[in-house]
Amino acid sequence: MGNKKTLELENIIQKDYTNIAGIIVLKNNDIVFENYFNDYVETDTIHIASVTKSILSILIGIAIDKGFIDNIEQNVLEFFPKYVLKKREKTIQKVTIRHLLTMTAPYKFKSEPYTKVYSSDDWTKSVLDLLGGKTLSGEFKYTTIGLQVLSGILTSATGKSVLVFASENLFSPLGIKTPDNLRIHNKKEHFSFLKDKYVHGWVIDPKNINTAGWGLTLTTRDIAKIGQLYLNEGKWNNSQIVSPKWIKESTKKQSQLNDLAYGYLWWIIDNKENNCFSAIGDGGNIIYVNRLKNVVIAITSQFMPRAKDRIELIQKHVIPNI
Repeated sequence: MGNKKTLELENIIQKDYTNIAGIIVLKNNDIVFENYFNDYVETDTIHIASVTKSILSILIGIAIDKGFIDNIEQNVLEFFPKYVLKKREKTIQKVTIRHLLTMTAPYKFKSEPYTKVYSSDDWTKSVLDLLGGKTLSGEFKYTTIGLQVLSGILTSATGKSVLVFASENLFSPLGIKTPDNLRIHNKKEHFSFLKDKYVHGWVIDPKNINTAGWGLTLTTRDIAKIGQLYLNEGKWNNSQIVSPKWIKESTKKQSQLNDLAYGYLWWIIDNKENNCFSAIGDGGNIIYVNRLKNVVIAITSQFMPRAKDRIELIQKHVIPNI
């Protein structure tokens, strides 16, 4: 990006996207723009909110590649042999990993019971108790707490904590510093984690199971690497971190919410050609990948309700200028 375009973009961010912490633009594997705002620097981690979901999708793919999980058609309950079903529970027995990855799993709630789950001593079991319902309709139902089951599945299948598995198979190979486990004990600490400026770690429940739908902190450069890994079809420094097959399946339409297509915990921005896809987190955290232009854009942001749309920023003010 030229100096004039760089200045224009910085002015737009400071005027209309005031909670952005960092932004990195990669084209052809090179950084063409990188800047930080609100006193953040490149080494600062930030809560990436629901971008965590897409990280879990990668870890599930790696677990399948390595043979820990057979395939995504496996029933969820296969991984929890000690879980005791309530009487007349039939729907939950049909729920598969695919249902979780595509947000088509059924739950016994209309709005997410965050307090009920996060005040329990076993978040995975608490969510299993909420999984199921009358029918397995295949209807899209976006959830954050529901994905906690995926962390339980990873832990059960690999015999390792999600953090250790991620460190060995994703973070360390990409040169990402593995965060520490972070225990949140009450609502006050939870809100502090969401709203404080500088936060570190990956949230765990009382059973030391890491969160799957939120709760991971990474730097802007870290999530840019995740995007570049996917653009490179799973290769990093000549090592195959995750299979091209998994990436292809993850980033094409598997389910749909209104006009938005959804893969395996990745949003499909370009539904026709599958050229653009994103990991999107609350407050304006995003990994945006454009295969056609060979571009990755990573944005981290401080928590802000109803933050202005980052896709609009990217498509109007970034992509045309690189």
